Amino acid sequence: MADLQRERDHLVAVVDILQEISSSLHFVDILQGIARKLGDAFGLDRCAIFLSGEQNEVRLVASYEDPAIRNLVVDLARYPELKRAFDSGETVFIPDAATDPTLRGIKATLDTRNVRSIVVVPIQWQGAVIGAIFLRTDRDAEPFSDADVHFCQVVASITAKALRNAHRFEALLRDQKDASQSQRRTDLQRVALIAFIRRLLDRYTKSDDHVWAETLLPKASDEELERLVSVAMQVIDEEAKG
Repeated sequence: MADLQRERDHLVAVVDILQEISSSLHFVDILQGIARKLGDAFGLDRCAIFLSGEQNEVRLVASYEDPAIRNLVVDLARYPELKRAFDSGETVFIPDAATDPTLRGIKATLDTRNVRSIVVVPIQWQGAVIGAIFLRTDRDAEPFSDADVHFCQVVASITAKALRNAHRFEALLRDQKDASQSQRRTDLQRVALIAFIRRLLDRYTKSDDHVWAETLLPKASDEELERLVSVAMQVIDEEAKG
């Protein structure tokens, strides 16, 4: 019964996460929502989501215990379990942090924070590790089970797809903004050109020589010029309609 209840809780959490990510297409909001749902589902001491950064650094972009933290640069050397996940692309599951030999160098820190279990699940897209979900429980909490780890892997897969969709959406917004700015710049250039030609012609046609010169044109030529001007104005009006 306990296993069935846990499986049910996992399914409910997945549905909640899907609803959460469907309500926004901004990746920071999506990741913060996922961290919050995972933290609530497991009663975690810590849940954080990291994205790849420069060399041996990653960026903390969502945190369950402190939602105000955004885009904090973190040195992977301080988190050997996180570094393992980024380097190997495989899930790191540490049932008991106090006895794990890979964490011997930071054992004093873990003891101070009363850490029990740690799970780090890579977020992958097209074979590349683009981030990781970091989960940690304290000594008083129930340790992670294999089913819990599998559930976290499912969430990581959902997160990767959500990040991809958010990236496409934000790229589309940037393209539209660039296109709008380009169109405005073209419109201003067109207005400036027309204003220049109008002022040049106005200045030229005010001279007495020009007024007298037009009387030299035959009537047929004068009528043809009027017709061409009318046609040109019609074409300009049609182009302005798009």
